[in-house]
Amino acid sequence: MQNVIAAALVAFLSASTAPSDPVGVWKTPVDDGLVKLERCGADLCGRAVGSSRLSAVPDAKDVMNPDAALRGRPIQGLLILRMHAKGPGHWGDGWIYNPKDGQTYKADLTVIGPRQVHLRGCVVAPFCQTQTWNRSG
Repeated sequence: MQNVIAAALVAFLSASTAPSDPVGVWKTPVDDGLVKLERCGADLCGRAVGSSRLSAVPDAKDVMNPDAALRGRPIQGLLILRMHAKGPGHWGDGWIYNPKDGQTYKADLTVIGPRQVHLRGCVVAPFCQTQTWNRSG
């Protein structure tokens, strides 16, 4: 009986301490993108910190932005996502901005393991796309 209780306790502790914190730098599957996820108050924010495009043109600007007043801002360090905590390892009711097309999409993010997250962006449901991002480093 003690072995059963001990095994259940170990399983519970392992599940409750599973990595669900996405803070860090993540590699996207598009353009070798790097996004730094960080806390911004109770929310989760993400900034563009690298890509093959930024390697080639480090001072690239947000030229596709539909707001002409924002087209001169640098992509490097640009806030491209913000989401609200929805539960352990899950953020949603947020948005992600794509500097390549100047569009902002509804988004949510789920931690699927210590080194992977799923990011889902939607024009309007069911028109969504999911990407797997891998922890960098």
